[in-house]
Amino acid sequence: MTPDTLHAGEPGFAGDDHVVPFQVEGLDIRGRAVTLGPLTDAILSRHQYPGPVARLLSETIALTVLLGTSLKFEGKLTVQTQSDGPVNFLVADFAAPDGVRAYARYDDEALEQAVKAGKAEPHELLGKGILAFTIDQGPNTHRYQGIVQLDGETLEEAAAAYFRQSEQIPTRVRLASAELFDRDENGKLRHTYRAGGLVVQFLPEAPDRMRHRDLHGGDGDDGSHSFEEDDTWAEAQMLASTAEAEELTDPNLGVERLLFRLFHERGVRVYDAQPVHDRCSCSEDRIRGVISGFSADEIVSTIEDGEIRVTCEFCSTQYRFAPSEFIVPTEPN
Repeated sequence: MTPDTLHAGEPGFAGDDHVVPFQVEGLDIRGRAVTLGPLTDAILSRHQYPGPVARLLSETIALTVLLGTSLKFEGKLTVQTQSDGPVNFLVADFAAPDGVRAYARYDDEALEQAVKAGKAEPHELLGKGILAFTIDQGPNTHRYQGIVQLDGETLEEAAAAYFRQSEQIPTRVRLASAELFDRDENGKLRHTYRAGGLVVQFLPEAPDRMRHRDLHGGDGDDGSHSFEEDDTWAEAQMLASTAEAEELTDPNLGVERLLFRLFHERGVRVYDAQPVHDRCSCSEDRIRGVISGFSADEIVSTIEDGEIRVTCEFCSTQYRFAPSEFIVPTEPN
């Protein structure tokens, strides 16, 4: 067992904002786990999201980080929801090898009503819609997109359904978010956001053991399908489900200790942790290039107080440009 005296960065304790791959050979599973601290807090604090929105977006960030760090190429993974709930749009990008950004859109009035009605659970805030996973490997390649329906499911359930229908891999996903209240070195009260997650996948050597229930067949499907789940996978899911939200977000527990708690009887092996960083891909040159593609009328319509202002939705950085950079004055007749 990892001693409690270890600190982040020492062997056996990756600490916040590091994804830890792991394997449990006795259960034929592989996975990844993470606790997010400064990264999540930095992204959420920029926008001053209401608590329910911040918690939902932090879970989306954790899911994106867990999946994005498994990419074996230089590219980008985008996890995005579009739905009819109070939180109608969530998006998180992971740019390999370690860059993360995210933001949310929500309806203030609908959110307030949902909270007053006691309907502020993540799946209630999302409502009905879609959860999309998009992989972009860069120029001269085709983008891949997988879509699953949101119809009262949590992000955990929807992500598991994505792997089930798109990757044909039995998968268990655990996500959690938390608000931490403590005091800084000067005794001043501070408030930060945290997130954590765990992805477990069943990958036995014999593919026929990866059987799982058929997806619902739609109208007229009575759900009566014969099914016999692999005992080993059933055990793995049961063990993963025992991870409490407090454990997934605890800054002092550490991912390695949590994995030991869950799987030590079967023998868990962890690999080198991969750091992730709050990093937006916007830049002045990139924004300038976008504006240059506008028509003259479109450019004129964006001018305000004699300048063009563009604010990045992800990182809230504001860029200012002179209209003369894009509009060529016409010569008088």
